[in-house]
Amino acid sequence: MSLVLAGTVGCDQATKQLAISQLRDEPTRSFLGGLLRLTFAENPGAFLSLGGGLPHAVRFWLFIAAVGVLLLATLVYLVMSRRLEPLQSAALALIVGGGLSNWFDRLVNDGRVVDFMNLGIGSLRTGIFNVADVALMFGAGLLLLAGWRANNPEARQGGSGQG
Repeated sequence: MSLVLAGTVGCDQATKQLAISQLRDEPTRSFLGGLLRLTFAENPGAFLSLGGGLPHAVRFWLFIAAVGVLLLATLVYLVMSRRLEPLQSAALALIVGGGLSNWFDRLVNDGRVVDFMNLGIGSLRTGIFNVADVALMFGAGLLLLAGWRANNPEARQGGSGQG
């Protein structure tokens, strides 16, 4: 799982450095008929900039201190737990990797995270996000899948459910 975690952090930090060097102070770039847009943004908040308007000290304690403790606890659990299924381990590695990379951004970027990708059609668009956010969401999805599999014996055995 260390490869998943390190790969997540490495890919996210590399793409953020590209965004800083290629997109900062540049107009938005559109691809695939506008389906994908690359635009530089720095987010002081969480998902969809939630909490971005909070005072700096509150954002520090919430997004750096509390999130740092949560990430450390999750990493210790990932490393120490012998009961995790491989799917659960991969999911937690993606979540910790994405979280650590965004957390690192906050440490070195005055509490802000570099974002640069946006998906959508016309006015129906996502918020601006980064590779770490994709890893976090994919990891959360894998955790849901692992939970569903744990509660469905047929899914664990790979059976079709037909008798």
